[in-house]
Amino acid sequence: MKHVLASTAAGLMALGLASSVIAAGLSPEEQIETRQAGYEFMGWNMGKIKANLEGEYNAAQVEAAANVIAAIANSGMGALYGPGTDKNVGDVKTRVKPEFFQNMEDVGKIAREFVSAANTLAEVAATGEAEAVKTAFGDVGAACKSCHEKYRAK
Repeated sequence: MKHVLASTAAGLMALGLASSVIAAGLSPEEQIETRQAGYEFMGWNMGKIKANLEGEYNAAQVEAAANVIAAIANSGMGALYGPGTDKNVGDVKTRVKPEFFQNMEDVGKIAREFVSAANTLAEVAATGEAEAVKTAFGDVGAACKSCHEKYRAK
């Protein structure tokens, strides 16, 4: 399992580097839509984990969802916050606050904390231990919330 995680991490790092090149070719509208799709898919997987923690626990489903969250967290989505993505563009709306683009050091710190929490969730989910997943899941939620509170408009 550790070999799989290491291989996945290496692949995701390469994807993250490639994503900055790919994002450079996307219009601001496409960058916003792509990042929103990533967050929406991540949220859906968070919902699956939450449902498992509140109901009948399916370790395989939780592990799969946690791996998706970690993959998205490590995918280099920061490249999708390019010039022109700080405001609504045409019919594409964004809730990112202008302060996000003015505080990149803080945003980077929050992003690193989120990636770390997502990676820990994936590692813990692989053990199948529901209580440990519950704690790690709470840490991911707290990392999400720390960014939303500062940089996401209501």
